[in-house]
Amino acid sequence: MSIPAPVATGTFLYLIMGVAFLGLIFASRLTGRLSKDNADIANVVVVICTFATWLFWLCAWMHQWHPLIKPIYEE
Repeated sequence: MSIPAPVATGTFLYLIMGVAFLGLIFASRLTGRLSKDNADIANVVVVICTFATWLFWLCAWMHQWHPLIKPIYEE
C-alpha cells in the first residue's frame, strides 16, 4: 500500500513552509531583530504550528478521501 500522491505533495509543501519560516527566524536572529530568547520561542511556535496545521489538513483530506456517509439524493 502506497501513500497517495496528494498526501505526499501536501506533506512536502508543509515541510518546505516550516523550513522557510525557521529560516526567516534564523535570519532575524542574525540581523539582531530577535533576541536569542525570542528566537528560541519562535522556533518552538513555528514547529508546533506547522505540525498542527499539517495534521489538520491531513485529517480534512482523509475525511474527504473515502467518506463513510454518502449523500442521498431525493427526486
